[in-house]
Amino acid sequence: MVSIRLMTGLDIPGVMRLKAQAGWNQREADLLRMLDLEPDGCFVAELDGRVAGTTTTCVFGPVAWVAMVLVNESLRRRGIATALMNHALAYLEGRGVQTVRLDATPLGQPVYERLGFIAEYRLARYQGSPTVSAPVPGVEPARPEDLEEVARLDREVTGTDRRKLLVRLFEERPEEMRVVRNGARLQGFITARPGSEAIQVGPCQATAEAGPLLLADACRRYAGQSIFLDIPLGNTAGGRLAEEQGLTVQRHLLRMYRGVPIHERVDMLWASSGPEKG
Repeated sequence: MVSIRLMTGLDIPGVMRLKAQAGWNQREADLLRMLDLEPDGCFVAELDGRVAGTTTTCVFGPVAWVAMVLVNESLRRRGIATALMNHALAYLEGRGVQTVRLDATPLGQPVYERLGFIAEYRLARYQGSPTVSAPVPGVEPARPEDLEEVARLDREVTGTDRRKLLVRLFEERPEEMRVVRNGARLQGFITARPGSEAIQVGPCQATAEAGPLLLADACRRYAGQSIFLDIPLGNTAGGRLAEEQGLTVQRHLLRMYRGVPIHERVDMLWASSGPEKG
C-alpha cells in the first residue's frame, strides 16, 4: 500500500532515480534548495520502503508553486500522482495559499485539469549551444545591494514575492546573476544554474530594451555549452533571439493555476526560472 510522508535529504537518491527516468534536468543541489525553501511542503509516496513518487511545493505568501510531480514508470496510472497532489494541495490550503501554480508537461496536464487547474499560457523550452558573440555593453555583475531591486522587478513581472528564491540563487552562484541599469534604476536581471542535461538560464525579467542585452550576454558566457531557455510564447522577441542563436524548441510546457488568477507581465518575462518555481 502506498503511503505519503515528508521528503527528507535521505530521499534524494530515490528522487534522482525518478528524475533520471523522466529525463529531467534537476541536480541534487536543486532538490536540496527545494527542501531548504519549503521543508514541510515536499513529499514522497512510498511503496515497500522505496520512493514511488514525489512532489514539492514552495510558498511565496499567498502564491505557491508545485513541482517535481514524478511517479515511477512501473507504477503509473494507479492514482499516485493524484494522491500526491491532493496531499500537497491540502498542505498549501493549510498555509492560507490563495493561488497554486505549476508548469505542466503533457503527461501531467490531465491530472492537473481533473484537480481544477486552468491553463494560463504555454512556454517553449529552447535548447542548444549558443554561438560565440562579442561582449555586450551595459550588462554588469549583480551586487548584494541589488537584490532588493531584483526582487522588486521580479514581483512586478510575476505578481509574486519570490525574494527568498532569488536571494538563494544569488547566494549559491553570485557570479551568474547579471543586471542592466539605467542610471540608478534596475532595468533587468538574469541568472542561471547548472543542470544534469544543460545549464538552465533564468529567471530573466527585464524591459524591452534590457531583455535582449541580458539574453545576448548569457549566450556569450555560455557559448559552446548546452543551455535551456524556457520562454513564454507570448514573448515573441525572446523566441526570435533564441532562434537567432541557433537554439531549437525541445518541448512545450503549459503554465497552469488553481485559485485566484495572477497577472503576469509575459512581455517582461524573457526566461522562466524553470518548471519548479516559475
